[in-house]
Amino acid sequence: MVDRNIRGIPTPQFKPPNISFRSAGLIALAILVVLLLVSMFYQVEPEAVGVVLTFGEFSHVTEPGLHMKLPFPIQTVTKVAVERQLKQEFGFRTEDAGVRTRYSAATFEGESLMLTGDLNVAVVDWTAQYRVADPYLYLFKVRNVTDTFRDMNETVMRAVVGDRSVSEVLTIGRQEVATEVEVRLQELCDQYEIGIRVEQIVLQDVNPPELVKDSFNDVNEAQQERERMINEARADFNSVIPKARGEAEQTIQKAEGYATDRVNRAEGDASLFNSMRAAYARSPEVTRRRIYLETMGRLMPQIQRKVVLDNDLKGLLPLLPLNQVQKGEQR
Repeated sequence: MVDRNIRGIPTPQFKPPNISFRSAGLIALAILVVLLLVSMFYQVEPEAVGVVLTFGEFSHVTEPGLHMKLPFPIQTVTKVAVERQLKQEFGFRTEDAGVRTRYSAATFEGESLMLTGDLNVAVVDWTAQYRVADPYLYLFKVRNVTDTFRDMNETVMRAVVGDRSVSEVLTIGRQEVATEVEVRLQELCDQYEIGIRVEQIVLQDVNPPELVKDSFNDVNEAQQERERMINEARADFNSVIPKARGEAEQTIQKAEGYATDRVNRAEGDASLFNSMRAAYARSPEVTRRRIYLETMGRLMPQIQRKVVLDNDLKGLLPLLPLNQVQKGEQR
């Protein structure tokens, strides 16, 4: 490039526009009016409500949507998420929630280390899920409501755990502990008027301290083994004892049936004998003949060869099978 000064051409000088103070004031006023108009409109998200303050004092609550208010600083709006479920964690911290949640490696035993009712120690990790029920109470009734709510959680949990044994807290009583903490925590929130509705208390993990964890696991295994052996013994008892009782009952019933049969037979025989005796007393000759005929009727079919003798027969030789005896000797 050729320098203009070298060629003798004068360089033009820059001059700022000639703006008067009046014009500058009008521009500033216009910008201020725009800012005021913009500050008069605000949008409340679907999951929240707007708390409107007039000169720092509570005025009213607005529902989700587009609203208008007096310009700042006359009125200000604080948005509170009342439909969002909030969560407080105790004894652990979640660093990254997702498919594979990552937890903080730091220890929070100051929150989770608790004394049980039988003077043992348990490490209790839990979460408190809650929502904002009253935005006005949540914002203005208690200072630093989040820390207050955490302190209330720890107080109630330690009181409930302190009323139970370590076995209950670690095993069968976990659900009862969570339910009781939820009820008592809600009562305390209502008493302090912090505007929070407790939705659920979840015991994430309950363990003995690390120093005694191995010993506690050994005790649990021994108790489980004891319960298993007791259950097996009860199963054997339930399978053997009822069977023995059934067999004993069956034997008793058979004996009773046999005794009843023998008694009935004896009574029948006695009744028959008595009836025969009465009949014999009425006509002895006929009874004797009938008994004789009945007896012979039972005996005669059992005799293979029958010989009928005549009353006038004098000798027995014609009746003897001499020819058959002789043939048997010759053989």
